[in-house]
Amino acid sequence: MNTKIITIEGIDGSGKTVQFELLLRHLKEMGYTVETRSFPDYEAFFGRQVGRFLSGEDGVFATDVDQKSMALWFALDRFEAFKGWRDGEYDFLIINRYVLSNAVYQSIRDRDIGKPDLIDWVFELEYEHLGLPRPALNLFFDVNTERAGKNVDKKGFREYVGEGRDVYENDRGIQERARDMYISASERYDDVAIIRCMDGDGMKPPERIGEEVLALMRERGLFD
Repeated sequence: MNTKIITIEGIDGSGKTVQFELLLRHLKEMGYTVETRSFPDYEAFFGRQVGRFLSGEDGVFATDVDQKSMALWFALDRFEAFKGWRDGEYDFLIINRYVLSNAVYQSIRDRDIGKPDLIDWVFELEYEHLGLPRPALNLFFDVNTERAGKNVDKKGFREYVGEGRDVYENDRGIQERARDMYISASERYDDVAIIRCMDGDGMKPPERIGEEVLALMRERGLFD
C-alpha cells in the first residue's frame, strides 16, 4: 500500500499550520498512521540558506535571486529531507508546503512579472529529476491578502526572521499574485483543490474548515 501524501498550501497567513495540526489529529483519531513534514526545513543545510534569503541576513534577498536558482534551493531542501523516506511506511504523509508552493512563489515576484510561470518546470525538476513523491491531493487554503497579513502579524518570533515578516510576507503584491496563481493551478491540475476559509470578511472557525477538508478527502476516495 502506498502512502497517501496530502499537502497544505496557501499564501502566508492563511492558517496552514492550524489546519496541518487539525488534519493530523483527525486522521490519527480515525486510526490511520501519519507522518508529517514541513518545508522549508530551517534546521537543514539547504533550508538554512533559504531562511537567509528570506530574511536578507547575508545582504541578498530571495526576491533578488533569479527564479530558477531560487527554486533550486527550495527543491534541494526537499530532496535532502526525502533521502531516507520509505513509501508505504505510513498511511498518510501530511506536508506543510511542498512542490506547488515553490512553483507558485518563484513565478510571481516583481522581477518575474511578464515571464512564463515556472509551474511545469518546477514539477519536472522536483518530481521527475529529483524523484520526489507526488501528492494525492494539494489543498489550497484560500484567504484574502488583507486577512492573511493580519494573521502573519500575530505569529510572533520565528527563528529565521525574528519578530517581523520575511521578504515574501512583506510584499502584498506577491501575496495577491500568489493567491491568483494557486487558483489558476487548481484549474490546471486535478490534484489541486481549493478550501475556502472565509465567510465574508471573517475567517470560518478552524474546525469547520477542517470538516470541509475531511469531506473533500472522502469525496476523492482517500478514505472511506
